[in-house]
Amino acid sequence: MRNDRKFFGFGRNVFFAGLVSFFMDVSSEMIYPLVPLFLANVLGVNKSLIGLIEGIAESTASLLKVFSGWFSDRIGNRKWLMVAGYGISTLSRPIIAFATGWHHVMGSRFIDRFGKGVRTAPRDAIIAESAEKTHLGRAFSFHRSMDTMGAVVGPALAFFFLGIFLNDYRKVFWLSMIPGAIAVLLIILFITEKKKVPLPHAERPKLTLKHFDWKFKFFVLIATLFAIGNSSDVFLILRAQQTGIPTVMIPVVYLLFNLIYSLSSIPAGIAADKFGRKRVILLGFILFAILYYGFAIAKDTMAIWVLFGFYGIFMGLTEGIQKAFLATIIPPDFKATAFGVYNTAVGLAMFPASLIGGWLWDHVSPAATFYFGSITASLSTILFVIFIAAIRRNVSK
Repeated sequence: MRNDRKFFGFGRNVFFAGLVSFFMDVSSEMIYPLVPLFLANVLGVNKSLIGLIEGIAESTASLLKVFSGWFSDRIGNRKWLMVAGYGISTLSRPIIAFATGWHHVMGSRFIDRFGKGVRTAPRDAIIAESAEKTHLGRAFSFHRSMDTMGAVVGPALAFFFLGIFLNDYRKVFWLSMIPGAIAVLLIILFITEKKKVPLPHAERPKLTLKHFDWKFKFFVLIATLFAIGNSSDVFLILRAQQTGIPTVMIPVVYLLFNLIYSLSSIPAGIAADKFGRKRVILLGFILFAILYYGFAIAKDTMAIWVLFGFYGIFMGLTEGIQKAFLATIIPPDFKATAFGVYNTAVGLAMFPASLIGGWLWDHVSPAATFYFGSITASLSTILFVIFIAAIRRNVSK
C-alpha cells in the first residue's frame, strides 16, 4: 500500500491517526462519564477528593508530554511512542474494574493519563508532518472530530451496557479494553513514518525553550491561564446530576456534547483555514466564558441540555484549531518538543483547575466553580486580543 494514498481526502497517517483516536476514545469515554458517579455513588467520595483525583491524574501525567515530545524529536521516532502510550492506557482498565477504594481509581486514572502523556506529542507531530501547511486546520480538526466521535460512541455503549448490566459499572470498565486494543493494532499495522537519519550528538534537540520565540511562549501562557479555569468535565457531569438529570441519562447528555463537538470540528477547521485560526480561537474563548456563566446560573435540566450542546460547539472551535495555529509558529525541527511543552503546560494547569473547582464546589457553592472558569476565560480573551494586536504590529514593521 502506497504511503501517499488518500483516504477520504486525507493522507494515510492523518486518516489512521484519526481512526486510532476514535477507538481509543470509545474505550476512554465508556469509562470517563461514569468515574465521578462511581466515586460519588458507589465509593462515597466527596467532590473535593474527586477534583484532587482528576487534578493529579491529568497534571502529573502531563509532565510526560514535554519529555515524550523532546525524546521523539531526539530519536526521530513517533510511531512506537504512540504504540507505547496507547498500550499503557488500555492496560489501565482492569485496575478501575477491580477498584474497591478511591486510591485504586486514582491509580487507574493516573496510568491512563500517563499513557496519554507518552503518545500525545509524537502523535500531534506526525499529523503536522503529514499534512499540507494550508490544510493544517482541516487535518487537526479531522483528528479531533474522529477522537470526539469515539466520545459519542463510548457513552452510547456505556448507556447501553449499564441498562443490560443493571448499573454494574465494573462490567462496562472491562468491556472498554476491546476498542483500546483495536487502537494499538491500527498503529502497528497502518501508521508509517519516514526513517530519519539520526543527527550527530551535538545537534540533537535539547530540552529548552530557547528554540521558540515570543509568539509561542505568549500563546502557551494564554492557553495555560485559560486551562486554570477550565476544570475537569466531571464537574459538568456532577452539575447535570445536581439539577435533576437521572444517572442513567448522564451518558446520553455526554453523548450529545460529544456528537456536537465531533460534527462541528471539521467545519470549524475549514473555516479556520479560510478565515483565520486566530479568529476562531477568539470566538471559542468568548463562547466558553458565556457557557460557564450559564452553568453557574442553570436551574433546570433543559438549561443543562442546551449548555452541553453549545459546549460541544466550543470544543469544536478550539481543540484542533489551537494545535493547528501552534504548528504555524514553531520551528520545523522541534515540532514534537513544542507540542509537548504546550500539552504539558495546559495539562499541569488541570491540577489547580480541578482542585480549585472541587474546593469551590464544597466550600462556597457549585455555581462558584463555574463563575471562576468564566472569569479566567474572560481574562484569557483579553490577553489573546493583545496577542493578536502584537502580531499585527510586528508584521506591519
